[in-house]
Amino acid sequence: MNSLTAVLVERGLAMFDGVASKEDLLRLARSIATIVPHRDSDSTGITAIADVGSQVRSGFAGFTTSALNPHTDRSGIDRPPALLLMSCQQPATRGGECVVIDGKSVYDDLASTNPEAIKALSAPRSVLFGGAAGHLGSIFTRVGDRVSVRLRLDDLAKFSSEVARWIPDLRATLGRHIHILRLNAGQGYILDNHRWLHGRRTFSGQRVMYRVNGDPLDSLGVKSGFRASFIPVLSEETSGV
Repeated sequence: MNSLTAVLVERGLAMFDGVASKEDLLRLARSIATIVPHRDSDSTGITAIADVGSQVRSGFAGFTTSALNPHTDRSGIDRPPALLLMSCQQPATRGGECVVIDGKSVYDDLASTNPEAIKALSAPRSVLFGGAAGHLGSIFTRVGDRVSVRLRLDDLAKFSSEVARWIPDLRATLGRHIHILRLNAGQGYILDNHRWLHGRRTFSGQRVMYRVNGDPLDSLGVKSGFRASFIPVLSEETSGV
């Protein structure tokens, strides 16, 4: 197991350098994952993320200069890809830093200070992600002995009244665990999309990032999500949105 994969297994997030082109990123992605096409990707699975300079509709804010709330990728589908790779082709003139948040740290923080919030945020069928044709699920979901995170905080997430009650607490907790990544050309990261949230700060200039989604190769032993010491006891009733 190479050092990059070892860090990914341990922390769910690994940094890299020297990825100067789309081809370099594809080679890296194919060495650890089966690439999963994105709505906005080209035929190879690469998405170029840059300001398109015009008004965009909901779900396409990545193609503006606006800040992006930390989120998990593809929350509106049943099985979001487990890995996200991002590399910087051209940094912004000003701003545009990447924002990442460890969902395990957020979960553990809430579990120790507000277990009732964890119970509400883990309730099945309590959040509709991605609009009417999206996925009805929860922010924290137990999968075997692990917990996965699914989250977006824009108008494409509709929360049940019980979940909505705890969103201010969740936002405050997210804010306590922010990490800022200032990437230069050729630098980037791989993260566990079922554990880490990612976003960015607003920017000016022609910032260009490349993105690839994928699922880890079985041979690498990468398990998505995280182990949690606290598992809430949920009622059998679902929490409708």
